[in-house]
Parts: sequence; C-alpha cells; structure tokens
Amino acid sequence: MREFVHKPVLLAEVLQALQPRAGGKYVDGTLGGAGHARAILQASAPDGRLFGIDRDEDALNAARARLQEFEGRFELRRGNYADVADWIPQASCDGVLLDLGVSSPQLDWAERGFSFMGEGELDMRMDRRQETTAADLVNGASEPELARIFWELGEERRSRRFAQAIVEQRKLKRFATTTQLAAFIEKLAPRRGQRTHPATQVFQALRMAVNDELGSLQRGLEGAVKILKPGGRLAVISFQSLEARRVKDFGNERTRDYSIEGTIDVPELRKSRVPELRWVQRKAISPGEGELKGNPRARSAQLRVLEKL
Repeated sequence: MREFVHKPVLLAEVLQALQPRAGGKYVDGTLGGAGHARAILQASAPDGRLFGIDRDEDALNAARARLQEFEGRFELRRGNYADVADWIPQASCDGVLLDLGVSSPQLDWAERGFSFMGEGELDMRMDRRQETTAADLVNGASEPELARIFWELGEERRSRRFAQAIVEQRKLKRFATTTQLAAFIEKLAPRRGQRTHPATQVFQALRMAVNDELGSLQRGLEGAVKILKPGGRLAVISFQSLEARRVKDFGNERTRDYSIEGTIDVPELRKSRVPELRWVQRKAISPGEGELKGNPRARSAQLRVLEKL
C-alpha cells in the first residue's frame, strides 16, 4: 500500500508565525500528511492541543498514524476547513494554519485525476464522498459555464475557444481521462517549445471548481477569525494568484479601522469601526534556496500572517 507522504512547506516560517507554546490550542485546517501538525505538537509540548481537518480520507488516515506519539493531544476530523467554526468553539484557539492547494500524493496518484502527468479518470475530488467530478463538469456544463470556469478560476485567456471546442468534441465522445483532455487541449494550442503545458490552467480551474476552493477559502478565513482568541494568529500558505489575492483582500478589509458600502472606497462615506485583525506579515514570505533544492514544488508558496486584536 502506498504511503501518503507530503513534505510541509515553509515549516520553520510557520512555527515562527504561530509561535506554538505549552497549553496552547492550534488548528491545522488542511492536515495533509501532518508535517506541520507534527511540528506544532512538538513545539507545544507537553500539553498543547491540535485540531486537524482534511477532506481527503487517505490524508487523514496517514496523519492519524504519524501523530500516534501525541495520542491524547489531538483531535482529527474529516471535513472542509470552511466549516471550522461549526466544530471548534469561538475565541478558543491560539493559532490557525491553512496550507492551501493540493498535496503531493494527490498529484502523483494518477487515479485521483488531479494531474495529466499520468492517465487517470477525470476526478479531482478532494473528498471522494461528494458527487460532482471534473468529468461531470467537462461533459455536462454549458459552454458559457465552462468558459467562465476557465477564465475566472484558471485565468485562461483562451477560455472561450477551449470551452467551445470541448462542447463540440463531447458530442462525439465523452471526456473520461486526464490525458485525453490534456491531449485535446494541446491540439487546440500546441506548445511550440513552451515549458508550461497548455492544459495547466484548465486543470487548475476544474480542480478549483470541483472543490469550491475559493468559496471554501473565504468561509475558512471568516471561521478562523471566529475561533481565534485575541492575540491568536492566522497563517495562510497560498500557491497561486487567485488564492493570494483573496487572502490579501480579506486581510486588508479586516485590518481597516473603517467600513465601506459596496466595492468602491469613497473616503467621505467611510464609517469608523474597530479593526478585527492586524497584519503580522502582509508581504509574502517565500521559501529560501535551501528549501527549494529539497522541494521544488514549494517554489510558488507564499505565507501571510494575521493576528486577531
């Protein structure tokens, strides 16, 4: 049986941000292989507690096995970190970590359907209990909806052309596998020596749509603020621009000492309020050269940190 192994990114930086201590309570909302969780439990010995959440059953089982030595100090649950405030009491935690994106095993195990590097079913579900798969979207969504997904979630400039071609092709043959879809897109947009495969952004968009990743992020950020104590910290690791932008916008909005109506900030219409958060690290912390040599997949990681007031 294969082992669910995922190397934690920015580990030292996360510990510096959360500053785990004895007696503290911490949440790892995206547990993965439990690399961050294990380090937090070690740093908060002898009696710090950790609540761990993951949608992926394989990740949860692996994490439970790796944390056995800390038995009695952690509680794990299968679910979406977006619902963290429904489980954990408000104002009870000293730190929350959200490590966004996809774990290495999810990418490397072809049958999960997250990557076109190996042939697998068009799945992409982080929680395989849910019904909708990437194949359902590719073969069932309307042309405008597919174009919207590719543009908004993948920032794919050829979104309309790809959507139109997919809708025409699926009339002849259903899209069933990752390599089938990737090869079709490559025919539409040949690589011509480019390093990045033309299907990369389409696959990102489908994955994010299947798992409602931006919706989960927004709800997860709001939930994290609710469960943090004053002085508690929220550390978020993002891997692409849409996530990073959502984290920055959320932080900027919650650190302001005024509110606005609508989306346009008109100074004369501002209403004073007490800010909920402060930036500890607004500018992204990126991996150093040493980490990148050992884990090239960490190259796009960005850590930002907020503290509850």
